[in-house]
Amino acid sequence: MKKNFFSRLFTGMQFLFFALSLAGCGGSSGSDNSFLNIYAATQGGLSISLDGGATFVNRTTAHGLGNNSIGGVTISGSTIYAATQGGLSISTNGGSVFTNRTTTNGLGSNIVHNVFVSNSIIYAATLGGLSISTNGGTTFTNYTTANGLGNNEVQSVFVSGAAVYAATDEGLSISTNGGMSFTNYTTTSGLGSNYVYDVYISGSTIYAATDAGLSIAASGSTTFTNHTTGLGSNLVHGVFVSGSSVYAATYGGLSISTNDGTTFTNYTTANGLGSNVVESVFVSGSTIYAATTGGLSISTNGGTTFTNYTTANGLGNNIVWEIYAR
Repeated sequence: MKKNFFSRLFTGMQFLFFALSLAGCGGSSGSDNSFLNIYAATQGGLSISLDGGATFVNRTTAHGLGNNSIGGVTISGSTIYAATQGGLSISTNGGSVFTNRTTTNGLGSNIVHNVFVSNSIIYAATLGGLSISTNGGTTFTNYTTANGLGNNEVQSVFVSGAAVYAATDEGLSISTNGGMSFTNYTTTSGLGSNYVYDVYISGSTIYAATDAGLSIAASGSTTFTNHTTGLGSNLVHGVFVSGSSVYAATYGGLSISTNDGTTFTNYTTANGLGSNVVESVFVSGSTIYAATTGGLSISTNGGTTFTNYTTANGLGNNIVWEIYAR
């Protein structure tokens, strides 16, 4: 599974600055990492940094999170969404307090692997289906194999336009009607494996991270070509695309391609990664964020070297499942 799932104290004006900044008064989407707010989904809480990773404040169940094991995180506007092992937790005040949503709100399972928000619609990838909310998470409608999903365990979800892509344990499931019905694609369509950990859409190209390679379907096609050459491992946990560069989070390092996945160069602990087991990757501007099982590793030079951040910097746990930065 992709997601199995206050070490630093702020006082007085420091805490006030933290809360206001997370509410939208600080941070930049530029390439200078020192000005980015970073949200790290860890095995021990949601860790938030306002200084490019130098220091983190960790949020836990004490702040309303459903569980301290956070599989995924995303930000939409000023709202933080944390996918936890105990529900989908939502904060509208910069992470000071979370409201947790569970199966009582319609989630397919309280184990939430990943979350995606598009046009105010929330998509939660759960152990029991893909759960969708159109009212801010108050209620969810859950979609399962009965709606065409390959498997009810959905590892991640990506939305592009009107299309919904669900990475499941038995294929990549695609819906063109908002999730009401899915068509499932498997190895018969060229996927490296039916076990799909992650999915990313860039333009009309689909990138599927599988446990047997990175599978790519270009130009609006649903026929995949599987890529393994140069990958640190064929077990690919996550994928991110920025321009012509493809980033694959593998079990043997962070693999980067500058030719749309034809070949990869692999980066490891020798380059400063906290661990060769990379769970996911996020890119903002020229900065690369690698979520590893040994910390959050950040590179500002294309992956040649990384600086690794750990519990010593305030992370809730050195096992980092996912990163969001802005």
